[in-house]
Amino acid sequence: MSLIFYAWGEPVYILLMIFSIVFNYLSARSIAYYKEENKKKLKIIAFIFNIIINLGLLCFFKYYGFAVENINGLFHTSLPIRNIALPIGISFYTFQTLSYVIDVYKGNIPVQKNIISFGAYISMFPQLIAGPIVRYVDIETQLNNREISLDKISEGVVWFIIGMAKKVLLANNVGMLFDTIFATSPDRAVLSTWIGIIAYTFQIYFDFSGYSDMAIGLGKMLGFEFVQNFDYPYISRSATEFWRRWHISLGTWFREYVYIPLGGNRVGPLKHIRNIMIVWLLTGFWHGAAWCFILWGLYYGILLLLEKYIWGKGLAKLPKFIQHLYTIILFIIGWLIFTSTDLSSLGGNFLSMFGFTGNAFIDASTLFYLRNNIILLVICGICSTPVVTKLFTKIVSKEGIGFQIIGVVVYAAIFILSIAYLVNATYNPFLYFRF
Repeated sequence: MSLIFYAWGEPVYILLMIFSIVFNYLSARSIAYYKEENKKKLKIIAFIFNIIINLGLLCFFKYYGFAVENINGLFHTSLPIRNIALPIGISFYTFQTLSYVIDVYKGNIPVQKNIISFGAYISMFPQLIAGPIVRYVDIETQLNNREISLDKISEGVVWFIIGMAKKVLLANNVGMLFDTIFATSPDRAVLSTWIGIIAYTFQIYFDFSGYSDMAIGLGKMLGFEFVQNFDYPYISRSATEFWRRWHISLGTWFREYVYIPLGGNRVGPLKHIRNIMIVWLLTGFWHGAAWCFILWGLYYGILLLLEKYIWGKGLAKLPKFIQHLYTIILFIIGWLIFTSTDLSSLGGNFLSMFGFTGNAFIDASTLFYLRNNIILLVICGICSTPVVTKLFTKIVSKEGIGFQIIGVVVYAAIFILSIAYLVNATYNPFLYFRF
């Protein structure tokens, strides 16, 4: 059924998905066999071959055009660039297969001998398209033994409705504000640029966390427990804390399969700096084939190192409000880098953001944006904190059928409102589909 789901959106690349399932299934079986037979060299060869094929496919489909474009620019050649569509979810399912093969190679998990169970793990439709990245070790037992109950289905429905509301009611609407502002010239007013990038800050959070919540909800309905992917990152008080709360599954993957194998923080300062920068260079490049993504990754790598070695201890002594403000400014600038289409547009928007283009601080357009969207921005700000969730949970958890009815009515109203918005909306995919 997951393969049918995938074929519905990507008919051609279903063959790539099937190849990935069969190839990685056989690779892991080979690695496990060579390990049992104590054939170390063959085990290493099989492992390296698997890594090359998996990363080779990912790099070909995702980075082929980027590589040719830069070769042409660097060597003044005119190599043709073919327009190759990016297979849906390839970044996510490639990392899932790699985590499985690496864990089998290291002996952390037994090899999966049932190709149907393995295929279900790779192509599991709730989180196939845009995560969270589910490691095999986390759902190994659930593939064969899991509980499906009315309580878990109910819990899953709640997760799904909340995720759907994040996407449809918040992300899509605040995203229109960002699109409107950033469609104009970088000479726009300073405050307009800030409003636009703040709108994108909310859009990407509610869009991506909304998808993750919907995936977690669907998983619960089917008896699976997926890892939580977001933990209110916008309440963080440092860049380090922000990345413990944002896209948790990706951070866990890079920590387990890149950072720790390189030595983590159990090495000298120079090697630790190297390890951090490698991880964040790869994190940026994982998100897309563009220099802005690479710059975005390096930006956070440098920030984390500065907090570790320069001002982290001093930052922790400052008032909490100052720590929050510091972190908010940092991730807003980070999202400006992330959303830029190229270095030229990044430069123009950055100059506009800090008034270096001679633009006014505020103008009539700024007042128009504020007047029409201030309530939406305030709602987004409140909903990006745990305040609403804690308050609502406290109310519906009280004894008495009346409080439970309140919960049902509120969730039903949110669901109906989301459907109403979907009926009137145009096609608006999740942002992380393109990664």
